[in-house]
Amino acid sequence: MAGKIAIVTGAARGIGLATTDLFLEMGWRVAMVDRDGPELALAAATRTGVLAVERDISIPEAVDDMLAQVLEWGGQIDALINNAGVADFGPIADTDFATWRKVMDTNLDGVFLCTQACADALKATRGAVVNIASISGLRASTLRVAYGTSKAAVIQLSKQYAAELGEDGIRVNCVAPGPVRTKLAMAVHSQDIIDAYHDALPLNRYGSEREIAEAICFLASDKASFITGQVLAADGGFEATGVGLPSLRK
Repeated sequence: MAGKIAIVTGAARGIGLATTDLFLEMGWRVAMVDRDGPELALAAATRTGVLAVERDISIPEAVDDMLAQVLEWGGQIDALINNAGVADFGPIADTDFATWRKVMDTNLDGVFLCTQACADALKATRGAVVNIASISGLRASTLRVAYGTSKAAVIQLSKQYAAELGEDGIRVNCVAPGPVRTKLAMAVHSQDIIDAYHDALPLNRYGSEREIAEAICFLASDKASFITGQVLAADGGFEATGVGLPSLRK
């Protein structure tokens, strides 16, 4: 694995930071991309083999600048992890167009822009793209009209890219996390919400950031060399389970 370069967007915290750390353990170098400059600087300062790139990946010019900076630093791109995303939950009636666009700009447009920009570099290495969707892109839920729709679109976009870029040896897959025990989730999930998720999950618990990173890095690695166009739900069985499971357990 030595000498390989990964780009991880949304790398300053959460799943993106856990993925960065796992790549580093694998011997890769990582370009950490995030628009939160102070948080990114703090994360990068305690790690070696990384490049901190403060950019907003929803802006085409910023993506071009990011790509140029990474190639100047690393010379190649072996994996692109499109992890950056925003979550803005609320009822449909309260979701104005500005909110809708804010979610789509990062969650969908950013994935499109970064993958398109990095395609030539990934062709040279026969590299991989892993897009981070969500279980909300596979199953509808309340308060997620923009978020869930954006993640469903990311799943389809991943398949479109897989179909077209496969001819160049580029693999494109998607990880759809279920509920994950991030600092943000634990700050906003009430005990009722936590209990409800536990009841709905066959594994009866939240996932960890590290567990999602393991799925991401597997799909980015040569171990997944014949896998493309797939959606891996790292969700404790949530997507596979129908209604009624909590009652059947009693």
